[in-house]
Order: sequence, then structure tokens, then C-alpha cells
Amino acid sequence: MALKTDTLKKMYLKLAWRNIWRNKRRTLITISSIMFAVVFALFLESLERGAHDTMIENMTRFHTGYMQVQDYRFENEPSLDNTFLYSDELSDRISGAEQVEYTIPRIETFMLAAGADITRGAFVLGIDVEREDRLNNLKDRLTEGRFFEPGDGTVVVSEGLANRLELTVGDTLALLGQGRFGMTASNLYEISGLMHHPTREMNNQLVYMSLPDAQWLLSAEDHITALLVTPNRTRDVERVAEMLPSVLQDDELVVKTWREMIPELVEALEFDQAQTRLMMGILYVVIGFGIFGTILTMTLERLREFGILLSVGMKRIKLAFVVFIETFFITILGVLAGFGLGIFPILYFHFNPIVLGGDMEDLVAEWGIEPVMPAAIAPDIFLRQGVIIFILTTLICLYPTIKILTLKILDASKA
Repeated sequence: MALKTDTLKKMYLKLAWRNIWRNKRRTLITISSIMFAVVFALFLESLERGAHDTMIENMTRFHTGYMQVQDYRFENEPSLDNTFLYSDELSDRISGAEQVEYTIPRIETFMLAAGADITRGAFVLGIDVEREDRLNNLKDRLTEGRFFEPGDGTVVVSEGLANRLELTVGDTLALLGQGRFGMTASNLYEISGLMHHPTREMNNQLVYMSLPDAQWLLSAEDHITALLVTPNRTRDVERVAEMLPSVLQDDELVVKTWREMIPELVEALEFDQAQTRLMMGILYVVIGFGIFGTILTMTLERLREFGILLSVGMKRIKLAFVVFIETFFITILGVLAGFGLGIFPILYFHFNPIVLGGDMEDLVAEWGIEPVMPAAIAPDIFLRQGVIIFILTTLICLYPTIKILTLKILDASKA
């Protein structure tokens, strides 16, 4: 009995495969409809994913990092009074935790920056250059001069701020502000280099100095405002953030992820995703009607054939099953062809991103994002779009099955 069932299954599969190639033009048109549907869906989602990844990468690498260890009071009151004690032992303990790659200490504050005649507000950032460069290739952003050595008493100024203060490499920059616990913070520094920051706002107000110099200037020896933590894999950010408090063993220190530190970016991404889902919904409707039109035509063309098969004694359920297998084969071929064709434009625009210009370039620059749209290459994009198109097409392909089950033989003979 089992052998007979297996034989019947093989016979149905063979019959269905032969049937779809009896009319090659019709089959190729149907496969092409599904294929281009998959290609369009893949390309649209790939561009959206690439744009979002670029946005997140820029904001995390040049602004917040993927996550930070802070004093619990710093979020509500970002003051130098709410720094915390930093030591190599703390850094080593966190770096040795599971899924953590390395840490980056920072101390930051706002001060007045002055040249010979002009004064502007500045964002002063004390950093470890080598660790920062590991995160964001900071040294590649240098446009003139050199980066400072730890404790050498020089600074690197962003190009926008240097232009506003009419200063260049070798000139003297005056910094004036308030240090830890209300101490006066002021000193003169030689500008050792100029750099271009990708965020326009930061490019107009940023001053980099070595971490020891910044701690001395702000009367915050051995203290920092944030310790950036970089995971081995970006997708492990949430997992590492949940694990770190047990490693810190300090109730006054908290871990903040980039999603918590820049919620406005998260909201912007969610809004953009909602727009993309709406566009994808419209695309699926258009795709669905296109495929349905093809399947409808195919079904109407074969009504006479179905009627003859039923009149000579073939059972409706068996005929419906064979036709469903035919549409299943066509769907699989269309999805696989879509994958094969879709990878080429995705690869091209991944290595040759779309460059934005005009108002769009200015808009993304305000967010500190490079004006490019690369296509993302991610297996889940292919899997999700393939499954969605497959389900959509399979539902549409139920039409000929239902038509066969309800077909009147006399009406079919007149078709």
C-alpha cells in the first residue's frame, strides 16, 4: 500500500512538471511575474536596511558608542560633578567580560573657546586616541597637522570651529569653563591638527585633547564621564548591556545602550520603517494583482482541458492536486529566480552606494550621516521576502484548485 502511494506521488509530481512546460510561454510569463516581484521587494528592503545601518553606524561610532557605562546621575544631570573613578582594573574587568571586545574612556564638557578676537562655545572631549581610532578611524579624519600625544598639552580642533575662530595649526586656543565641583578651568593650548567630523553640528564646535590633559584641566584626575563598551558583535548589544551590571558590582554605575541615549534616532528609524512597510504593502498589492492576472489567464485557457479530464473519469481532487503542484513548482522557480537575479543589483549598490545630493544631502548631514545609501546584504532579507512572496503566490494559486473543484463539465466543454 505504501509502495503504491509513493508511486502515485511520483506520478503526480512528474505529471505536474511536464504540464508546466507544455506551454512554455505561459509558464515563463508566470515565473517572470514572481521573479520580478521578489527582485523589487528584495531591493527595496535592502536599500532601507542599508540606510538604517549607515545611520546607526555613524551615530554610534562618532557620538555615543554602542553602549556606555555612566554614573547613574549623569543622564539627568550631565555634569562633571557626576563623573566616576576610572582605573585600568575597571577597564580590564569589563573588557574581560563575555562578548566584550574593548572599552574607550571619555570625559566631556562644554567650554568657551577663543582665538585672538573671536569666542565660540565648544564641546571639549578628552580621549585616548588609539582606542577612539579603533572604534571610528578618527585619525583618518585628520585634514591637517597631527594628533596629540598623551599629556603633550596640544589639541585637535574641528575644521568648522577653527574657521569660526580664524585659527589654524600652530595657533593658540584659549579654553575657559567650569571644572569638577565648581573649580575654574582655563588654559592655553597649541593646535596640533585640524579634523573633519562627519556631523555638521559637532564639526562646528569640537575640541579633542588627550584624556590626561582634559582630566587635569577639569580638576577631574582619574575620573571620566563615560566608558564606551564595544561588543564583539553589534547584535549582542542588548545581551551585553544586561550582563554588565553584574560585572561592574557598583550600584552607582549604570549601562546605557545607544537606543536609550539617542531615542530621537530610534523614533526616526521607526517612522521610516513604517513608511517602508506602507510602500511594501502597496508593492505587494500590485504584485498580487499582477500574479493573479497571470494565473487567471492560465486557468481560463485550460478550462476545456480540465473539463475533458473530468469527463473521462479523473477525480476532481486528484486533478486539483496536480494543478496545485504545478503552481507550487512555478512559485518555487519564480522565487529562486528572483533570488538569483536580485543579488546582482544588491551587490552592485552595496559596493557602489547611491550618493544623495541637494536638499537630501543637507537633511542627512544634520543627523551626522554620510549622504550615501548602500544596499545591505543580509540573509534574513532574502528569507523574509522569499517567504512573503511564496505565501502570497500560493494563496493566489489556490484559485485554479477551487475552480476545478467547482467546475461544471458542460460549461468547461464550451470554453
